[in-house]
Amino acid sequence: MLRGSDSGVFWPALIIVVGFVLWGTLFPASLTSVATATLNGIIHTFGWSFVVSTAFFLVFAGFLAFSRFGRIRLGHDDEKPEFSTVSWVCMMFSVGMGIGLMFWGVAEPVSHFGAPPHGLAQPQSKEAAIVAMQYAYFHWALHPWAIYAVVGLALAYFSYRRDLPTLMSSAFQPLIGDRVHGPIGRTIDVLAIIATLFGTATSLGLGAQQINSGMNYLWGTGESAAIALTIIAVLSVLFILSAVSGVGKGIQFLSNMNMVIAVVLLLFLAAFGPTVFIFDTLIESLGYYLSDLVSMSFRTAAFSDGKWLANWTIFYWAWWISWAPFVGVFIARISRGRTIREFVIGVLLIPSAVTFIWFTIMGGTALHSELMGAGGLVEAVKNQGAPVSLFALLAQYPMATVTSTIAMFLVAIFFVSGADAASVVMGMLSSRGAPHPQAGIVVLWGLLAGASACVLLVMGGLAGLQTASIIAAAPFLLVMIGLCISLWKGLLDELETHGVLHDAKAVQSAE
Repeated sequence: MLRGSDSGVFWPALIIVVGFVLWGTLFPASLTSVATATLNGIIHTFGWSFVVSTAFFLVFAGFLAFSRFGRIRLGHDDEKPEFSTVSWVCMMFSVGMGIGLMFWGVAEPVSHFGAPPHGLAQPQSKEAAIVAMQYAYFHWALHPWAIYAVVGLALAYFSYRRDLPTLMSSAFQPLIGDRVHGPIGRTIDVLAIIATLFGTATSLGLGAQQINSGMNYLWGTGESAAIALTIIAVLSVLFILSAVSGVGKGIQFLSNMNMVIAVVLLLFLAAFGPTVFIFDTLIESLGYYLSDLVSMSFRTAAFSDGKWLANWTIFYWAWWISWAPFVGVFIARISRGRTIREFVIGVLLIPSAVTFIWFTIMGGTALHSELMGAGGLVEAVKNQGAPVSLFALLAQYPMATVTSTIAMFLVAIFFVSGADAASVVMGMLSSRGAPHPQAGIVVLWGLLAGASACVLLVMGGLAGLQTASIIAAAPFLLVMIGLCISLWKGLLDELETHGVLHDAKAVQSAE
């Protein structure tokens, strides 16, 4: 056994993941068949549960923020925030960006414009453009960050206020007591590792596909599974090295620089693109999004397109759920000392604001091109796939080679920094919550994440990535529901024991 690991968590998770990789390597057709049947069963029988649960997480998080529990501090009563509000906002901003925004920023609005969700508009019409922006906001703003907020809040509360290890199982102490240290608690942590690994693999696969598309668009290298697998291999080596060596500060520097470059790319499109149209789109689309938020939140396949729902909304909710352990640990770590109200408002609103701006500039520019400009983006996505959409848009503006190269660099660094952090979190979860897990454990999880991404790409490209996310997230969805119940019970216990008014006085004195 690797030194420092928890055998009851490490070995079961390792056996499951290695078994998956070997299965996909030796018998890919068999894995594809079983995974497809499992996916269809989950979507048909439990698809509604993803929709209802995600809406519940948003309501639950908002309720905690504005209830009397909102005054409770995530730490001891006299503890002040570790980071200033400005630093906290900047870090929250950095987490709100990544491979997903680069991959889908143009592709999703263009896809919805060409084939509007649930037949809500005529394809490629002005009404379709509004619906496209609505659903881009819906899939990337409040709902996913509510998923992260619930997990991060529970981890922060039980780790920093109750002084328990930073493990998913720790948050279940009010429900199962000391059994968090036994088989039940270890099963919860195993599910968290599996969800994180396949969420990471999905992001790695998306990043590799987009870099491959960019290389082909610029230099005619062609697009193939072999090239995508090579990209995954090279970048996996880089993120593993960054996770275990002394180059962490260098990666942190690159990540911060990446954020600046991403903002510059957005400003470039806003300046050279349809600036007035972008601002108009933001205001109008945001209004439609907010007015239809409830109906979108509860739309299932009963009277709408079940296939579309599975490929988009349920995939996204599953992807966010699979990333929840990683992002939850991160936002919990940087939020120590803040109140529940500060935490929820910050986690929900700051990244959502970034999302609105990102998709309005990227998607709005693309939609303007389709409605009033050169167009061709819908056809590019239909014929060449979603990864090429960003490069097809940049080709319509000055310095296309430079901006496309920058875009590929952004994807690569998001790939490295995000997978780096996810590997460390998987190491923590399999090492009793140790903040600095052994290098060997981190390397192993990094290698397995890269190998899983390769298997999924060979298994079915984007469809394979979507399948893995949903299957891995399904059992962790049950963990998240239990997490909410446990957090609620823990807060009620604190109210009965100490009283929230006591915490309010502590907050006032600390401020």
